[in-house]
Amino acid sequence: MDVKIEPSWKLQLAAEFEQPYFANLVRMVKEEYATHKCYPPGKLIFNAFNLCPFDKVRVVIIGQDPYHEPGQAMGLSFSVPDGVEMPPSLINIFREISSDLGIPMPVSGNLTRWANQGVLLLNATLTVREHAAGSHQRKGWEIFTDAAIRALNRGREHLVFILWGGYARSKASYIDRTRHLVLQSVHPSPLSANRGGWFGNHHFSQANAYLQAHGSAPIEW
Repeated sequence: MDVKIEPSWKLQLAAEFEQPYFANLVRMVKEEYATHKCYPPGKLIFNAFNLCPFDKVRVVIIGQDPYHEPGQAMGLSFSVPDGVEMPPSLINIFREISSDLGIPMPVSGNLTRWANQGVLLLNATLTVREHAAGSHQRKGWEIFTDAAIRALNRGREHLVFILWGGYARSKASYIDRTRHLVLQSVHPSPLSANRGGWFGNHHFSQANAYLQAHGSAPIEW
């Protein structure tokens, strides 16, 4: 089965592509895209991996599900294309960055520039049916993306894993904290963030401090 994914990731995840669950997952995705409007566009399903090769990853930000409304999903967690209105969670992310690092709010919610610096913007589920949040969850994607997290934990040193909200925080058990930094907080969605624990978490300055302490350049958030 030929999966169009960046070569270093294809090597790291080779065993997954041979598993029965992955064959079932591919069938499901092909059928869904053939019979329903789904996101992101097919060529962007593996965008997070393709923009951020295995050996270039420095920070991992875990999301749950792609955006399910037209024009939003681009295969990067929390990111929207240039010219698309920023969702509330992304606005809160930029508000915290502004407070934490003194960086002004950007005009675009396109996070490709983060990915190009080594930030793996990984949704646990990589596809979704239009207007139907969570519609492709528990179909096999989570097994695949968990394998990616485990591969990074095992094969790399001194990464920053940023886990927002209960779902992302459930992945903390896969990560060896003696080798990597794990930052956790509530989700940046207004429902969670406004209850406290999001604003003032200083995750962006903490991530940069850790990277610099281990000989890596800071991320230009």
